[in-house]
Order: sequence, then C-alpha cells, then structure tokens
Amino acid sequence: MAAISDVARLAGVSKATASRALSGRGHVAPATRHRVEQAAAEIGYIASPDAASLVTGRTMNVGVVIPYVNRWFFGEVLEGVETALLAAGYDLTLYHLGEPGPERRRVFDFFLARKRVDAVLAVGIDLAPHEVESLDRREKPIVLLGGSGAGAARLSIDDRAIGQLATEHLLHLGHTRIAHLAGLGAAAHGHSVPGLRRRGFLEAMSAAGLTPAGRAHIVEAEMSLPGGYVSGLQLLGHPGRRPTAVFAASDEVAFGLMRAADRLGISIPGELSVIGVDGHEYADLFGLTTVEQHPAEQGALAVEVLLRLLGEGDAVDPLPDSGAPLPTRLVVRSSTTSAPR
Repeated sequence: MAAISDVARLAGVSKATASRALSGRGHVAPATRHRVEQAAAEIGYIASPDAASLVTGRTMNVGVVIPYVNRWFFGEVLEGVETALLAAGYDLTLYHLGEPGPERRRVFDFFLARKRVDAVLAVGIDLAPHEVESLDRREKPIVLLGGSGAGAARLSIDDRAIGQLATEHLLHLGHTRIAHLAGLGAAAHGHSVPGLRRRGFLEAMSAAGLTPAGRAHIVEAEMSLPGGYVSGLQLLGHPGRRPTAVFAASDEVAFGLMRAADRLGISIPGELSVIGVDGHEYADLFGLTTVEQHPAEQGALAVEVLLRLLGEGDAVDPLPDSGAPLPTRLVVRSSTTSAPR
C-alpha cells in the first residue's frame, strides 16, 4: 500500500510538504502541488486523515462549546459553523456546556486542552480566565462568538446599543409605560448578553426622563418561548397599571409574551406593542418587530477568524473590521404602533 513517504520521495519533497499539497492546508507553490498530485496519482495514493495528522500535528478538528442545542439562535449558529468547517476540510466536536461545574472543568482541562482539537469556538459562553489560559498554554486558538473571555478573539453584536435601539423605537411611538422582559441574571451579570440589553433599555429610558424608580419596569425571564409566556403572565396580569409596550430580550421571549397577552385578552398592537431581538425565522409569521441579526452568517464568520488564527488565511488581523460589532438592523412589523390615547 502506497504511503505519503512514497509520494514525497517520487515528487522530491518532504513528507510535510506532500501532506500540505494533498490536504490543501497551508501554502505550497502551484508547481510543487501539481508535482505531488501527479506522484500520488501515479502510485495510487489516497490521503489518510490520521496519517496527515501525524505529519502536520493537526487533528483537523475544532471544538465547539455551546450552552444550548435546542434554542433557535444557537441552532442557526451551529449550522453556519458546521457548513464553514466542512467546506474548509475540518470536522467538529460539539460540547454542550452551561454553568461552571465538574463536567465543564473536565472538558476544558482534558478534552479541549489535550490533542483532540486544533482550536476552540465558544458560542454565547462567559469563559473564566483560567479556561482561556489553559488553552493558550497549549497553543490552541480560541474565538468567542458573543460571551466573554479576556485575551480571546471575540466577535459580537452590540447588545447594549440594541437595547437602546429597541427601547427608543417604542419611545418614538409615544410610549412612556414601557417594560422590559430581560433574560435571567440580567441584573446580577451586567456584562452578559441579557445584562447589556437591560443596560441599553435603562439608558434609553433615563435619557427620555423615565427613571427606573419611576415608570420603567423589568421582569426577568428564561430566554425561551415558555419563559416569555410565564413571565409575560406575571407582567401583564399584575393589578397595577399595565405597560403599553414591552421590549423582550429575545424573539422567543417575545413570542411567549404575545401568547400571554392573547390569553389575557390584550390586543397587539392596539393595547400592547412588543419588540424583540434576533430576527427569528418565525418573526414575520408573528408580525413581530425585532432587531435582526444573522446567526448562521455569524457562525461562518467565526470559523473564518478561527482559520486565520490557525494560519489558514493571509490576513494578519484575525478580526474583521478591526473588531467592529457585527451588523444588525431594526425590522418594523405589525406588533408595534403608536401609544394608545
């Protein structure tokens, strides 16, 4: 059976060069690549991923760490990540992790830190300094898509600005009794995604002269449709003066809130305007006004940055646009209208 060493000898190159030429990974002069491919065809050599790994030191595998696999946003990101990795010749290993604990420590200290992956992509997870340092010591590049982690390359939308934009949209429609359905832990973790969206809401309300101690009202909800429904019933069913508009921290939360309003006999948008965040595939079906982002494209872009850090690209700076926030846009639909008289 032909081996990579036979191809290298016939082509007059090193085994590492022959491996790069046949895998398409790394720079090889066109003439050299052609010579190696001819040699491989002549002796009937078929590249083995395991053998290439021994030559290059690469596993051609990326570890993807994600907190949820059953939420729309994370599913869309994962689809974009997988498509981009497969197109680049990489496989992925998925780690479903949430809060710190023994399982999370085992993944970072053993599976990710050893030679099972070439790099790590963390989606929507806040990494502790020791988790980032553990990967850095072993020269495993790490890219964050959302979340946080000092010293790691990071791509994200501007969640604080999104909170401001969504709230300002309601303010411009004349609403003053505006509530916010924030994600769980938003108040306690100000630098998290829910925390930043909550801060943007409060800053927009304060700028409009509506202080948190006055008319601004915040209820925390699990970032899901059932979470929005349960917290929406709590918010809208309160015997006090009901809000005329709600900024929901995600589209799924907004869908749950809209279902709660329907159960309570509150019309949307006549009695209640609702705005969300994400650009969910069902937002148009629900007529939901939202601040739209593009998670599948974000996943593909994160892979592009990761490949640059692995030396697969020519760009020096791994972050697109020098780390500028990823694009979003306000999409107005029928769930928001002028404040009722």
